[in-house]
Amino acid sequence: MSDETEDKPKPQVVKIELKVDERLAGGQYANICAVNHNDSEFVIDTFFLQPGRPTASMNSRTILSPKNAKRLLLTLRDQVARYEKQFGEIDLGPAGEPFKLH
Repeated sequence: MSDETEDKPKPQVVKIELKVDERLAGGQYANICAVNHNDSEFVIDTFFLQPGRPTASMNSRTILSPKNAKRLLLTLRDQVARYEKQFGEIDLGPAGEPFKLH
């Protein structure tokens, strides 16, 4: 009698090397994020709003497919859970709602 699991091909493992451009390695601080979408993509714009200034400057735009947007959501959910387990719950303030631009 043959075991069915032996007949199925094993998924191929692909190793991906991630290279970071030195100009990007330092990162950009963002304290505002705007997310928009259509049927084929999600666009994430990040901004820096300097305290006491009325204008925020965009410093990054990331465009993701819907599948990769969901993968990012799940990864962030996992990382926030790990962070809170180590450092305690993140307090969003009295409203406890995401920041919204009006």
